[in-house]
Amino acid sequence: MSTLSLRDITKSFGANDILKGVSLEVEPGEFIALVGPSGCGKSTLLRILAGLDHADGGEILVAGSDISGVAAADRNIAMVFQSYALYPHLTASENIAVPLAMRRLTRVQRLPFIGALIPGQKKIRAGILRDVREMATSLKIDHLLDRKPGQMSGGQRQRVALARAMVRQPSVFLMDEPLSNLDANLRVHARGEIVELHRRAGVPTVYVTHDQAEALSMADRVAVMIGGQLLQLAAPQTIYDDPAHIEVARFVGQPRINLLPALVENGTVAFGGIRLALEGGSFTGNNVTLGIRPEFVRLTQGRQDALAAHIERLEFLGSEVIVYAKLDAIGETMVVKLAPAEVAGLSADMPIALTLTAEQAMVFAEDGRRLSAAPVAVDATREKAHG
Repeated sequence: MSTLSLRDITKSFGANDILKGVSLEVEPGEFIALVGPSGCGKSTLLRILAGLDHADGGEILVAGSDISGVAAADRNIAMVFQSYALYPHLTASENIAVPLAMRRLTRVQRLPFIGALIPGQKKIRAGILRDVREMATSLKIDHLLDRKPGQMSGGQRQRVALARAMVRQPSVFLMDEPLSNLDANLRVHARGEIVELHRRAGVPTVYVTHDQAEALSMADRVAVMIGGQLLQLAAPQTIYDDPAHIEVARFVGQPRINLLPALVENGTVAFGGIRLALEGGSFTGNNVTLGIRPEFVRLTQGRQDALAAHIERLEFLGSEVIVYAKLDAIGETMVVKLAPAEVAGLSADMPIALTLTAEQAMVFAEDGRRLSAAPVAVDATREKAHG
């Protein structure tokens, strides 16, 4: 089974460095989601992998062989585009057959009229048609084979594009936001289909998306790219629970993580008028950022370690309510995720008190790195808010 290795890939457009030495190892049969904000370089990296663009430096290895200088058509890498890139004048069957025809037929054999006169051409085309039908049946789109893209829904076009990629039995799968054109309900259903297809194919897959929900729910590992750099590559739960950099924490998670200015003093983190004891660190006088996910902030009453705040607004999302509350001491807005029953009777401008689960808090240095020291408990002693 093949592996995929990227080693120190760089790419610039003029004075703009798009990729800054990206390295990535994808194991046989592994599904990697490459996620990041628009403009971070993830689609550029995918195009370089596919051979549609050239890197300024670095190596791309498939099964140990360097393919950096190999033409796109000879890489045995299949790519599914955001727009699906189906030929509008061809039927689904003809679209799926394109990569097989390019591989099995000579240029002359592919000619519309002359090709049919060449001995052996009909037998090859019969084999191509058989493989197309088998793939279409496995994806449950065999009833669409005679339709053209304009006669299909977005979900049907997506399946045809996947069938075209899979039928060639590639060494590597690349997918560039293939679900972005689908509606929300169909997108959720399609996630499971793509994961199942990937498992059947058993080849390294790199899936580019800006949708963190897709990345976390589908991938074996998630690669987070920010500003042309790969900041972290880890299992989905690790990316969420233990981000290595503040930009990873900021990007992953919905609603967003709370990031509050704080100060390390004598083994504690001071912010908003309270202190959190630190474990595993002896930092002093450092300006840091305290991170806490919205689900680890709670409403409370009568506790000395509570943060006084006022509700700015509430967002009802059915099974949960998102509360935006401004902290009185430092003027920062904290996002809180609560059950509907917990916010009964609350409204905008009401005063509330908040506590957080200190063990779930994170501390980030000024350069964005996650510090090894972690808050472990809330000190009941009130402190003045630092400026």
